[in-house]
Amino acid sequence: MTTAPDIRLGDLADERVIRLLTDHLTDMFATSPAESVHALDVSGLSVPEVTFWTIGDGDDLHGCVALKELGPDHGELKSMRTDAAARGRGLGARLLEHVLAESARRGYRRVSLETGSQEFFRPARTLYAKYGFQECGPFGDYRLDPNSVFMTLELEPEPATVSA
Repeated sequence: MTTAPDIRLGDLADERVIRLLTDHLTDMFATSPAESVHALDVSGLSVPEVTFWTIGDGDDLHGCVALKELGPDHGELKSMRTDAAARGRGLGARLLEHVLAESARRGYRRVSLETGSQEFFRPARTLYAKYGFQECGPFGDYRLDPNSVFMTLELEPEPATVSA
């Protein structure tokens, strides 16, 4: 019996994480003009407002995702990546569900993201739309860019717990 890959806080010093992020950045720069690449490297993911997770089983690392706090009620999805060898297993959806649950737990009212407009990014845009993300204008420090698609999802607040 195999176990489902687990999601855990990622170690940005782990060589497997560095390889995954290097592959991610390589794809981004191969697909989009440099000025339109907004993917974070290890130093960008190491700041206090970013939480970084990985998904894997045993010694195998299959993907990663990050959540950047833009404000007390707004988070940004960053660095969503599934290793090429692990694609098609629903791991991206699991990572997205994890970030959305964590966003709701934190009390965020909205989660936004930036992704590419090129065909390469169509599977990601399709996944985000499946979860209710809708196209929007630039947010945060982003500017209108024909190589970028901006998406956002309004979240329902978690019900308040009643203490006894």
